[in-house]
Amino acid sequence: MFVDEITIEAKAGRGGDGVVRWRQEKFVDRGGPWGGNGGKGGDIYMRAVRDVALLGRYTGEKAFSAQNGTAGSTQSRHGVHGDDLYIDVPVGSRITDTERGRVFNLLTEGEVVRILKGGNGGLGNEHFKSSINRSPDTATKGKAGEAGTFYIELLLAVDVGIIGFPNAGKSTLLNALTHARSRVGAYPFTTTEPHLGDFHGYILADIPGLIEGASHGKGLGHKFLRHIERTKVLVHCISLEEADYVRAYQTIREELSAFDSTLTTKPEIIVLTKLDTTTAAVAERAKKEIEGISGNTVSIISAQGGEGLPEFSAFLSKTLQEILPTLE
Repeated sequence: MFVDEITIEAKAGRGGDGVVRWRQEKFVDRGGPWGGNGGKGGDIYMRAVRDVALLGRYTGEKAFSAQNGTAGSTQSRHGVHGDDLYIDVPVGSRITDTERGRVFNLLTEGEVVRILKGGNGGLGNEHFKSSINRSPDTATKGKAGEAGTFYIELLLAVDVGIIGFPNAGKSTLLNALTHARSRVGAYPFTTTEPHLGDFHGYILADIPGLIEGASHGKGLGHKFLRHIERTKVLVHCISLEEADYVRAYQTIREELSAFDSTLTTKPEIIVLTKLDTTTAAVAERAKKEIEGISGNTVSIISAQGGEGLPEFSAFLSKTLQEILPTLE
């Protein structure tokens, strides 16, 4: 099962205690102070890796703790620092510290951010030695590490997001262009998780079907609308099976705007799908109407039958080569 959001509890390590120890000297009941400081507790980091399925592994393990520091010891030896803990998350993750309001975005592979700091170690009695206190009998406890609750959500960072109503032919198009294996079926919500494919070095994502009201949580709602946030270019699929294809186009645009108005400013490539279900005359009329209200060139294809697909593939490749460098 694809998991793109999860809440975890995390706790950095506690610092080790400082100790009271004394030198062992002949003929002296108690020598000078010799107690070491405690070791620092381990920090907790988030690290971005290329594995979009990674969050699913954490569904049974939602509590993470870094190692505690150890106590100091005699001969002024300091305690050992606790090991830091690295929690791997997919590239494109947004991590929200729900208690402190901090937000971290990990957008590149290998990027690391510290989310919690380990506690400092306590001070041993040697630390308190001074000219006026040569035999301090004092040590301090280690400090607790920071703790918190973190909401992790994955926003796919891809070049092209394929959007449209359920059963608009998005999965079929992705498969035809990239040889991906997105599930295809003649009923809504066949795809319930994003699928990725490689198109001449560009990453395409089949975004699960949106419906009217998606921006308010209907259907798959916000769960997949957010994946469009970091998509550079949108390929908008409109099925020629729609009774009102103009309304279908406008509805998706309205849902994008309601969720985040900036989504409607992304470059949009429009494609009418399922040419094999209607006549060429109907398809041409639909093409002109959509071009009239969108101001964009509209392609017509049958991804399943192959009509128009080579032309659209060439058009998409050329357009991406022209558009993407301007978006960097």
